[in-house]
Amino acid sequence: MFEFEVPEVDYTRYSNRQLVAVPLAVLVLSLAVIGGWWAVTGAPVDRGIDFTGGTELTVGTNATLTNEEIEATFDEPVVSVQGITTTSDSTYESQYVVTFDNSTSVSSVRSAAQSSAELSLLGSGTTSPLFGGQNQRLAVIGVGVAFLGMSLLAFAFFRTFVPSIAIVISAFSDIMIPLAIMNLLGIKLSLGIVAAFLMLIGYSVDSDILLNNHVLRRSGGFYESTYRAMRTGVTMTLTSIAAMTVMAVAATIFGIGLMADIGLILVLGLTADLMNTYLLNVTLLRWYKYEGVNR
Repeated sequence: MFEFEVPEVDYTRYSNRQLVAVPLAVLVLSLAVIGGWWAVTGAPVDRGIDFTGGTELTVGTNATLTNEEIEATFDEPVVSVQGITTTSDSTYESQYVVTFDNSTSVSSVRSAAQSSAELSLLGSGTTSPLFGGQNQRLAVIGVGVAFLGMSLLAFAFFRTFVPSIAIVISAFSDIMIPLAIMNLLGIKLSLGIVAAFLMLIGYSVDSDILLNNHVLRRSGGFYESTYRAMRTGVTMTLTSIAAMTVMAVAATIFGIGLMADIGLILVLGLTADLMNTYLLNVTLLRWYKYEGVNR
């Protein structure tokens, strides 16, 4: 039977500066990517139709078409193709909602659907930028409240500055790193991905509080307590990464773009959490235990 064993890391071989260098460098690079993107585009990340508005066409067909074949009907870039349930008295065997971003010409995509030999245009509509703006404010407020609540929880739980700020910095980095990679991969922000970021905050708090609690409140030396926390925390995080990887691959195979993006963001964020928890957070706790607490 397969059994996973977390290797014991010899932290004594490395100085605090060596341990903290990698996570801080990755965080600074991520902030540079986000800042540069913001300066060029006016937003820290490309926003999807949930935030910018867009155009939707409802089309019907009696042919067996793949999503790629439907997308090829249009000259404009397609955001998504979603099948919808048809009624028994429907004229068409299959119906789809084809979504475009807000830069798309409505008349152009309508004309393309109407001139198609296999598709019939059943209707069209738009999601207004005002609706997108409301979604954006709600998403920002939601993430902000979650992050503030996490920070207050950390300070209430440990009541000391360094262990609490270590949790906050780790969670912040866990969000910034996948956000920067989203820009590089061309993944647009959607409400589903906002939900993934909220999940990342929860994952980050869980692993960091587990580590801090073992080191600060349980018996045993610093390195013994760190390894105890790692055996549980690393196993939990790697299990979650494996599950999210399977979800992303399966969603990609079945053409569920949003689920694939959510899975990818969670894999990136959880991988960043391993680095931040067991390099950045451990370093701050070691400094606190051996140097800061005595000053």
